[in-house]
Formats: sequence, structure tokens, C-alpha cells
Amino acid sequence: MTEAIAQRTLSDRVELPCGATLPNRLMKSALSEALADAHHGPTERLENLYRRWADGGFGLVVTGNVMVDRRHLGEPGNVVIEDDRDLDRLRRWAGVFAGTGTALWMQLNHPGRQANPLGRGRPVAPSAVAAGVPGASTPRALTEGEILDIVERFATAAAVAEAAGFDGVQIHGAHGYLVTQFLSPSANLRDDYWGGDPVRRRRFLLEIVRAIRARVSPGFAVGVKLNSADFQRGGFSEEESREVVRALTAERIDLLEISGGSYESPAMMGTAAASTIAREAYFLEYARTVAGIAEALPVAVTGGFRTPDAMTEAVASGDCDLIGLGRPTCLLPDAGHAVLRRRVDRLPSHTLRVPFADRAPQLRPLVGVLDLQWHTDQLHRMGARRDPDPARPWWRTAVDASLRNGADLWRPKRG
Repeated sequence: MTEAIAQRTLSDRVELPCGATLPNRLMKSALSEALADAHHGPTERLENLYRRWADGGFGLVVTGNVMVDRRHLGEPGNVVIEDDRDLDRLRRWAGVFAGTGTALWMQLNHPGRQANPLGRGRPVAPSAVAAGVPGASTPRALTEGEILDIVERFATAAAVAEAAGFDGVQIHGAHGYLVTQFLSPSANLRDDYWGGDPVRRRRFLLEIVRAIRARVSPGFAVGVKLNSADFQRGGFSEEESREVVRALTAERIDLLEISGGSYESPAMMGTAAASTIAREAYFLEYARTVAGIAEALPVAVTGGFRTPDAMTEAVASGDCDLIGLGRPTCLLPDAGHAVLRRRVDRLPSHTLRVPFADRAPQLRPLVGVLDLQWHTDQLHRMGARRDPDPARPWWRTAVDASLRNGADLWRPKRG
């Protein structure tokens, strides 16, 4: 360990390749809020929620999924940006961070085959391959023209985000969404410009990065959230992921956030093998292997961090440059201050327990969905200017999730 690395602390400022500076090494990672209005515009409830995180002591806050096509949503409450129709409300959202010193980035996404079943029309994907979850519908393979249209949609959304006052965008290339589907050899069976080998499978992501760069100013940050692997046989591997990192480094993105898994194999939800969570962070071992590849590209690791000691060790050792915090910020919105000021020895975490689920393996996917929804409930409480409720019962989450997502949330989909 070099002396420079050994002296790194969580409170260090982080210089990004675009010239922007983050005030410390703690990042509030993306959490899907489902707080848009009926027309998928931002709301006062979003402003209330982000006001809590703006005062949370983070160097960077990344929004939840902002979709680029209202026909294809991850969930009904997603904000969508297709043009500047909601620019004034987006400015109010971004304005919550004015004067705080904390950077605010918008996460941009397209769900692909993971679209909510209540969306408009059939889900789309690189190929007509259904996700490996019970009841998943078979998507329609995208045409060349549709792929180019989606690339342009990402660029348009990024340009609107900059006009609204956001400091950057993050392209969601993890957790089984459309970018991940293009990267995965099990989901992308194309043999044209967009698939057939690792070089062509990563073109979709690289074209999105280039299109965004062409539409925003040089000082506007562009990051990528990338899977270390999707933890599926025949899927996106760590070796292939490292090659994507190499390609992204050449594109001079500003931050690489490492995560992993998908809703078929949810490593990002704490179900990874024991060897990957021995040091709290599920993907820290992988991050260490890309340190040499990433060169001057800052790397964030999200998933599993709970103690200030583990976070401090990770940055001091040079294994990563930023610490991503997700679920703990649902219960402790000022987790950044709590860590930096050593106010806690361990951040709060919650695993939903449903009676009888341990004796009924077929219910485990349902419990995973409920656990995600339980954390969403906490965001909705803060959006309503209420404090999180760690004692919230599972059955209340089940009722509210059904109301939010419709009765089809629990009904198997047909392909």
C-alpha cells in the first residue's frame, strides 16, 4: 500500500475526470422511489424525500430510476423524461440541493424485459428471451431503429437533467435492466452490430455514453452503474465485466459504481455467496481486480457496507474510491453525517421476516419483492414528511405494494 493511499479517509474530496469535485467519499446510491405523479412527473413528495438526503452528509446523491420511455416502466411511480415538459418541476427537485455542496446525479434507465406488467404493450429486449423468474413474459426483440431511438432517449434525458440543474447522470447498467440485457450472452442472442461477441454486446452501453457526452457540457458528470457479474450460468461474467470497464475508461466517464446480480439472481440484495460478503461489501473483491484497469477513473462499491471501520478500510486500502450506501439511508437519511462523525458503530439494516416463509421455499421470491417494497415504504413516509418506521409490519407493506403496483404484482405473467 502506497503512503498516498494509506492516508485516504472518508472525508476526502474526490476530483472527477470532468473537473467536478465531490466533498467526500460517501455516496447515497440509487433507490427507486415510485413517487412520480400519474403523468410520471416529479412531485413535492420527491422534493421532501431528497431534502432529507440533501442534509444527510453525502458527497454524492444518485436518484432512483428515471425512465427514458413512458411506454416501458420499471414500476408505475417512475419519473420519465422524454422531453422538457416537466423542466420547471425538475428544477425544483434539483434545487433542493442548492448550496448544500452535495452533488445530485440522475440515474437513467430502461427496464427492457423487466418492465412492469402494467405498462403499455409488450416488453422489449435485445432478444426474445424471458427473464428466469416465475411467470416472466417473453419480450419482443428490438429492431435496429428502436435501439438507436433508445440511445437517443438516454441522451435527451441527460440534456434535460443538465438544464434542470442536476450535476450529472448515471447510466444504469446493472441489476438485469436493458443495458445489462445487452451485455449478457444469455439475454442477448443477436448476431448483428449489437450482439454476437463481447465487443458487440457492449456497444449499446458505449453508444449511450457517447450520445450523452455529445449532448451535455464538458463539466457535466457521466457515470455508469455496472454489474461485476450477473451470477447466472452462461451470463455476464467478471472477466467480461472487466473488459467493459476497460472500454468505459477509454470513454473517460466520471465514476464507475460496482454492483452485481439481477432479480433472477439478486446478489445486490445480500444473497451472494459467503465468500463475497466476508468483508461486508459484496463486490469489493471484484473492485480490487479492476483498480489497475480503471486507472484515474473513480470506483464506487455499493452493497453490504454497514460499519464505518469497514468503509474506512476499503478506501484506505485503495480497493475503492467511494462507498455507496443504499438501504441504510431508508432508515437513517443522514447516514453520511452518522458515518463521518462516528455517531454510529453500525448503520441500521432490516431484513423482512414473513411467517412460514422459511418453510415454504416457493415463497422466497415473494419475500424478496416484499423486502424491496418495505424499503420503498420508508421512502414514501419521508416523502410525506414523516420519519422512517423500522417496526412497520410485513402485511402492511403487502397491502400498500398491491395498491401501488396493482393486483398484477403477485399474478404470474404469461408470455
